[in-house]
Amino acid sequence: MAGACLTAALAGAMAMAQDDFAAQREAMVDALVADEIITEQRVIDAMRAVPRHEFVPQGQIDAAYDDAALPIGDGRMIIAPSYVGLMTEALAVQPTHRVLEVGTGMGYGAAVLSRLARHVYSVEPDEALAGAARQRLQALEYTNVTVRQGDGYTGWAEQAPFDRIIVNAAPEEIPQALIDQLADGGLMVIPLAEEGWAQKLYLVQKYGDALERTELADVIFAPMTAPAGDGE
Repeated sequence: MAGACLTAALAGAMAMAQDDFAAQREAMVDALVADEIITEQRVIDAMRAVPRHEFVPQGQIDAAYDDAALPIGDGRMIIAPSYVGLMTEALAVQPTHRVLEVGTGMGYGAAVLSRLARHVYSVEPDEALAGAARQRLQALEYTNVTVRQGDGYTGWAEQAPFDRIIVNAAPEEIPQALIDQLADGGLMVIPLAEEGWAQKLYLVQKYGDALERTELADVIFAPMTAPAGDGE
């Protein structure tokens, strides 16, 4: 009897915790809508559906629904929900689209994109992070996301072309491989490092050999470092 009571108590506590996370998630999304960071209903629904607390380190769970970047070790950060919303909405992802994500991190952004796209291909430079994100996404049944460890500068040529590309780190220039892998008429969202510490987020559309850039916001992302020997 005591064991059954303990099991029931644990189940009740878990249900209360999930209800609390759901309420925090609703409040987070409501704030993004109120600030007009996200306005498109499909993006709103995707961010309401994805449990961000499942994509943060255990020690950061209490802050999972804060609009803040969270540390994941080795100087890496999970980007803030407002950045996820801004970038995702700018991409205008449709159900038929194949999306390349550069910088998987813990997998939250890929999970949000998965609810909008046909398939998400995500490249993560850190082998341990890539493996953990893959396992997490599989366990949570995000079946239309494929993660691999690889260099973001080179993208994922075997799966190109992509209708949309999202980059979660800031290079100084758009990597040529990503331009080549973007479909004609496709969209890319990418932060670019400028002078000093300045960075700007751009929406880039490809027209044949030409790129049209639209500035979206001043941002702060981790730098994207070119591979050794790049350009030599």
